[in-house]
Amino acid sequence: MYESKIKTALWWAYDIPGNTGWILYFIGFGRFAAKGGFAADFPTGILLAIPALLMLIGIAELVSERIQKLDRILPAVRFWRGFGTLTFGGLTGAVLSAVTFRSNISTANGIMMLIGGILCFVFAGLIAVSFNKNHEEG
Repeated sequence: MYESKIKTALWWAYDIPGNTGWILYFIGFGRFAAKGGFAADFPTGILLAIPALLMLIGIAELVSERIQKLDRILPAVRFWRGFGTLTFGGLTGAVLSAVTFRSNISTANGIMMLIGGILCFVFAGLIAVSFNKNHEEG
């Protein structure tokens, strides 16, 4: 089990910019896809879809945890599937949007995805590192 004793105010201070990050990434990626980004630059579109998928998996897991009221005490699998995947998605989103920035992505979309990936990585990561492994788990 992983447990966080982070104060609620600090949780919100990390949660709001972290959520802003994945939302920005999705907006930038959605605009890229809607403007024919996959057809114009097929490999780039696939690469940029990977972080979006990772973030989506992490978000779905965290929402599921919230519904089940597992807010700050999580089994290891759920911790890694939620915060681990969301943090990794933010990192890969930042890196891939920076690397592919000069391809067929508009500057505005590229900047949104880059900033979104950075925010998601940093702030989901800050919440993740507030969790400590509880040695009572079998």
